Amino acid sequence: MSAPASEDGAALLLGPLLRHVDPVSATVWVETDRPCEVDVLGRTTRTFRVGAHHYALVVVEDLEPGSTTPYDVRLDGRRVWPPEQTAFPPSRIRTPGRPGPFRVAFGSCRFAAPATVDLRDGIPPDALDTYAERIAGEPEETWPDALVLLGDQVYADELTHHTRRWLGLRRGEDVAADAQVSDFEEYTRLYVESWTDPQVRWLLSTVPSSMIFDDHEMIDDWNTSAAWRREVTAADWWAARIAGGLVSYWVYQHLGNLSPQELAENKTWQAVQDLDGEDAEPLLHEMAERADTEPASTRWSFVRHWGEARMVMVDSRAGRVLDEQDRRMLDDEEFEWVEAALARAVAEGARHLVIGTSLPWLLPPAIHQLERWDETLAVRHEGRPLGRLAEKLRQAADLEHWAAFGTSFERLGAALVAIGRGEHGPAPATALLLSGDVHHAYAAELLRPGGLTTRVHQLTVSPLHNQAPHPIQVGFRMGWSRWARALTTGLARLARVPRSALGWRKQAGPFFGNQLGELVLDGDGARFRLWVTERDEGAPQPLRQVLDLPLAGT
Repeated sequence: MSAPASEDGAALLLGPLLRHVDPVSATVWVETDRPCEVDVLGRTTRTFRVGAHHYALVVVEDLEPGSTTPYDVRLDGRRVWPPEQTAFPPSRIRTPGRPGPFRVAFGSCRFAAPATVDLRDGIPPDALDTYAERIAGEPEETWPDALVLLGDQVYADELTHHTRRWLGLRRGEDVAADAQVSDFEEYTRLYVESWTDPQVRWLLSTVPSSMIFDDHEMIDDWNTSAAWRREVTAADWWAARIAGGLVSYWVYQHLGNLSPQELAENKTWQAVQDLDGEDAEPLLHEMAERADTEPASTRWSFVRHWGEARMVMVDSRAGRVLDEQDRRMLDDEEFEWVEAALARAVAEGARHLVIGTSLPWLLPPAIHQLERWDETLAVRHEGRPLGRLAEKLRQAADLEHWAAFGTSFERLGAALVAIGRGEHGPAPATALLLSGDVHHAYAAELLRPGGLTTRVHQLTVSPLHNQAPHPIQVGFRMGWSRWARALTTGLARLARVPRSALGWRKQAGPFFGNQLGELVLDGDGARFRLWVTERDEGAPQPLRQVLDLPLAGT
């Protein structure tokens, strides 16, 4: 859908992506093939350079609350978006403040675009592509107001055959089937592969997106444990790999998460702007190295203001504390920031709290108990045979969700209980935890302790475009069963795992296939809708709604 490259002017390579949108402003991100001036609605900015690549983030201010404004993109005055021929409606900026419900689409885990995936892999149709096609034919008032992507937007450690072939040409050597990207330049290829299909390109140009990473943007099992980190940081390839991953995440995803005010206060962004067209890769490489070795130096978490709803997106990967005797999902400073953001939202009258975290907080009970049991053994027997065995199991079975960081699991629960009991102001109608990662979908509700005015729900949706192997499907179905819960609870008691006062129940699921979730927030009411694509006897099936679950209100 991009304009072809021309000797007479710059071309649009990726984007536009509509990112942060509030009642009076928006940001629009693009990648171009050369330095140029980028114009959106008369607001202009020069591109900045990272390596051989050129980007711009255009800040559009002085918009009207509740307005709809079609826009185009011009490079050095020449229109390059929208395309001359397109089946999609015009891209537009829709600011919060319109009457009616607020809709949030969300999901995670998108393994490249459909055209780049081998059909023999048997992956069902891409839910994000299919969803974009569906809403493009519907009235604007039914479109989502926000899109939340909860991790694994690209896969650095699972490559398509197209990318492996490209890597072979770049490296001048044969590339193995299990090859992985190694630096910033190779990371850029992943985003080209994921964001150039027409359906997703239109969707990202029209629906404001919020993004957070999970492990596959960097490497599988990223920051699982202290033992994992000791092993990977000793490898000679790690420094370039993590720097390339974090620099690419900062450029392609994180910048657009920031509001205009946060951009003005962000030291890294201001330093890039001050380079005036010089290569920013060395500066960003230094930032990435510091973020990896000193996690407190960079905050990846952020907040979105959606009228009566507020989203607090939590980094549950980069900022972990991995000391086996003091394991935490977030360090104290980061957790205090999250708690303050939640309390501030309540004090300012938010009726719906949305907490984004790539990893589910509430898991199937049997899996939760298994992760708590494993962590307890690893901590108690660190350095001894049983502790080493627990560590091997943790890495082999991916036992590294919130449950595997027991102190942090309980601390987040305490924060939500305090909110639900009105300790920070009028209790909101809902607290909704949106997550992905586990390649299936389900809904669960917190039941204990009692006395909660707020309905607290875990809503997990994954993948957008991937698949869950059959053994994984069997395991997650079993995770909700009474006998599996009894078995793992018995294991936990034998290991003297501290008991939690928190209790929850499954409301719906598990669902498998490629899928996308929708939240519909209307006054104090909330609903969760789930859309799924599958393959039936090898034939792709269209996106279909499999769930419409009331969460609060009528």
